Amino acid sequence: MFNAIEHSLLLGIIPFLTILVGGLIAIFFKLAKAIQSTILHFAAGVVFSVVAVELLPDVVRIHRPFQIILGFLAGVIIMLSLKFFIAKLEEKNDQSRKVKSFPVTLFIGIAIDVLIDGLLVGIAFSVGNKEGFLLTLAIGIELFSLGLATATSFREKAISKPKTILYIGLLGLIFLLSLALGLTLLHNITDALLEFILSFGLSALLFLVVEELLTEAHEVKESPWQTSAFFAGFLLFLIMGMYL
Repeated sequence: MFNAIEHSLLLGIIPFLTILVGGLIAIFFKLAKAIQSTILHFAAGVVFSVVAVELLPDVVRIHRPFQIILGFLAGVIIMLSLKFFIAKLEEKNDQSRKVKSFPVTLFIGIAIDVLIDGLLVGIAFSVGNKEGFLLTLAIGIELFSLGLATATSFREKAISKPKTILYIGLLGLIFLLSLALGLTLLHNITDALLEFILSFGLSALLFLVVEELLTEAHEVKESPWQTSAFFAGFLLFLIMGMYL
């Protein structure tokens, strides 16, 4: 029999595989921007649904306003700081880019993003297996789109296919390690600390939806079908949450 942490780590293989699959698809096929935008809309709807239906009620239930404010502000400040830091790394990479050089700064920025994702899944599992499972699936879809974007970017920078696969796999491992770290640190914590962490995760996931997924999705002209993908993702995980 697996204990709770081992079971959560096994489920963490799902996002690990999705980022690999997304990367492999982008390596061997060139997806249209419209398809990528649809995937990003769907992923945004899925993550938003898990936040609204699963995590937010737990934040309200514990009912500790002081911890909510501190955790929420901490999440916003950290995510804004990371966005600024990653933007600087990408700017530095663009300025020093060579035709076949590996984009180290870009990779660091993506790795930080994946690291946060793993910790957020760990936060969800600290609430319960249902919440953790749903967020694992949601982050898995988000990492699928991230794998697509990363491999596409590496291809444009003339990185070889074997190296791209290697680096995408490394990103998947970073996710698993950060998930393991989150699960270990968040095991058997007090309600007060759980409220702080949940509020942090809440703001970080909202930031992910608004400032990353939807921002990238809106880089191309939208059709009603692409917009509808957001609501389809939200509705799908709303119904899944009712029956799981």
